[in-house]
Amino acid sequence: VFRDTVRSIAEELAMMIVKDGEGATKFVKINIRDAASPEDARLAARAVANSLLVKTAWYGADPNWGRIMAALGYSGAALNENEIKISFDNLKVVRNGMTADTDPKELVAVISKKEFEITISLGAGKSVHSMYSCDISHGYVDINASYMT
Repeated sequence: VFRDTVRSIAEELAMMIVKDGEGATKFVKINIRDAASPEDARLAARAVANSLLVKTAWYGADPNWGRIMAALGYSGAALNENEIKISFDNLKVVRNGMTADTDPKELVAVISKKEFEITISLGAGKSVHSMYSCDISHGYVDINASYMT
């Protein structure tokens, strides 16, 4: 019970830190599924979460799944691009490494929200990992470009 309580509090604090990011306008939970190993799941999540191209696409409400695929590709995680599935909330974006032909307006509606989830199946095993991230906005650039260290 104690361990679960501490974990719950730590998770809530982690979400608060991400939501309070400099200039952040969106909170995104990235769920990696079906990775070959726990390390591969972490590598894939981190690559997507930290990709500047992905983060700016979120800010612009651009459902550009190619940027996510690119981040997965350079993540170092074992994956089979023909098995990758990506969803924004519950909307399928990618199926078997290719477009799921979901209405772009529906996808834009999801990533226009202040909070949403991206679930990615790597199709390479059974390991999972989740990570929090946020977008990169004009505000982020303004804040970080306006002072000298």
